[in-house]
Amino acid sequence: MKRAYVIGTCDTKYEDLRFVKERIGAEGVPVVLVDVGTTSRVPGPEVDVSNREVAACHPERPGFLDSVKDRGRAVAEMGEALAAFLQTREDIGGVIGLGGSGGTSLVTRGMRSLPIGVPKLMVSTVASSNVAPYVGPNDICMMYSVTDVAGINRISRVVLSNAANAMAGMVRGTVPAGEDKPPVGMTMFGVTTPCVERMRHALEKRYDCLVFHATGTGGQSMEKLVDSGMIPYVIDATTTEVCDLLMGGVFSAGEDRLGAIIRTKIPYVGSVGALDMVNFGAMETVPPQYRDRKLHVHNPQVTLMRTTPEENARMGRWIGEKLNRCDGPVRFLLPLAGVSLIDAPGQPFHWPEADAALFESLERTVVQTNARRLVKLPYNINDPEFADALVANFHDITGK
Repeated sequence: MKRAYVIGTCDTKYEDLRFVKERIGAEGVPVVLVDVGTTSRVPGPEVDVSNREVAACHPERPGFLDSVKDRGRAVAEMGEALAAFLQTREDIGGVIGLGGSGGTSLVTRGMRSLPIGVPKLMVSTVASSNVAPYVGPNDICMMYSVTDVAGINRISRVVLSNAANAMAGMVRGTVPAGEDKPPVGMTMFGVTTPCVERMRHALEKRYDCLVFHATGTGGQSMEKLVDSGMIPYVIDATTTEVCDLLMGGVFSAGEDRLGAIIRTKIPYVGSVGALDMVNFGAMETVPPQYRDRKLHVHNPQVTLMRTTPEENARMGRWIGEKLNRCDGPVRFLLPLAGVSLIDAPGQPFHWPEADAALFESLERTVVQTNARRLVKLPYNINDPEFADALVANFHDITGK
């Protein structure tokens, strides 16, 4: 059986970490306690891997514990060292960390270096706040500690026991085998669901269709799997994360969106799904400069803002410049009758002139070749004919 790794700063959290180690061991799971503290304080005897052993794995500064005096920098350096340390271990069955804000930042840096599928559980005092910086596009479970990670009490005893039992179960547990079909990554939003669902049904007999919700981390997760070689094909119908990147919405996937497609040169079919909207939180969170724009309440927590012709032209240039850097086969399809469910006649974001600005910008920017083509179609993105065209172009460029 592989081992559960319990990780934290033993100079400040030793009692809690030892408790979790004991609880996992009581469930019959082999366990390793790793110290990532940044002080010279000697931890208790239950530590299996010292902070100096971890620090020695730092790719550039293995002696930083003796030279770095600033706590914030030391935490950052130890995070890098932990990521490198974990890459040297072949017996990791799962990783559980405990910490406050600094410890959470440190331990999750190491967790993010592990492959998707390795169990990762972070018990943290900041787990009920914005956890995106800690989790990113990774399968890290965040559990709120309720009380501080500062000794065992009637609350922490229950919370930490539950966390330990969960980790033990994940290490012992098995994953049922699935069919060995080649994976294809797909992006979807609520307003492109009919399109993606039709594609999925058309392809699922031959392909393992991995659908990612295009909420920023969705696009990042898909592209991380592309970079790792786990996804060899992509049908990126929903590039809406570009709206949020350029206009300051909450669902940005960052400047590297489409970067994995460029680096890996995999076959890529894309479209402009939901490029009619920028996402914000509840209505009161919409930035002041956008308050007089066309806004649509998607649900109490999500407010959508319609993109303008000028913004669409900007997005067309941004996407087009990325596509020009793709050396693999590319088909990018343009649904001339609308880019989402609510960009259709009678719907709140129907604005043909804005869509036309997007399409014209893409046509001006993209350098078309035999391998890189724009395909214009007289359909809404959710029309069955458009989904079928995406599938047909996928078969065309993959030869399958």
